[in-house]
Amino acid sequence: MITNLPRLVRGVTGACNSSIDSGEQGSMIRVLFVCMGNICRSPTAEGIFRHLVKTEELAHLIETDSAGTHDFHVGRPPDPRAMKAAAGRGIDISGLRARAVDELDFTAFDWIIAMDSSNLAWLQAKAPAECRDRIYAFMDFASALMESEVPDPYFGGPNGFDYVLDLVDEAARGLLQAIRDQHGIYQNAYK
Repeated sequence: MITNLPRLVRGVTGACNSSIDSGEQGSMIRVLFVCMGNICRSPTAEGIFRHLVKTEELAHLIETDSAGTHDFHVGRPPDPRAMKAAAGRGIDISGLRARAVDELDFTAFDWIIAMDSSNLAWLQAKAPAECRDRIYAFMDFASALMESEVPDPYFGGPNGFDYVLDLVDEAARGLLQAIRDQHGIYQNAYK
């Protein structure tokens, strides 16, 4: 599990800010999941995490999105195999559309979550120096698992998508706990 996370706040100007979170009611915590093409892993992570946030009754506090480091699939829905695997667990990601990471994402999102070390390195290289402390490797939130990355299932078989769902589910739970701890959020907070 990640420890010593910086407390993050979006400034009025949109600049990155590592000062202590004010905890003001009404300010949304924004989470961005990132993989290479934004059609397999990151939309799966967004869907799983969004479902978890809704189940925990925190959707009024936490907003999610996903994007890719490359623009190969911009505007396209998730891979049909990813949609099928997610639907098998009661999660609909069919309405999501791929997009590429934008420079404004580094200031607009409080938590930027990379699916693997390649995406993590790309994000750290592109982010302004003052925003790098909000970029994390997703599997760092799944301390009970041996995996250090969410593998790309694109060129594999359908079992790869189910395996990704297993990893993402575990990491999503750890991420939500880290967000709760970092921002002092408890179930039904500020309702």
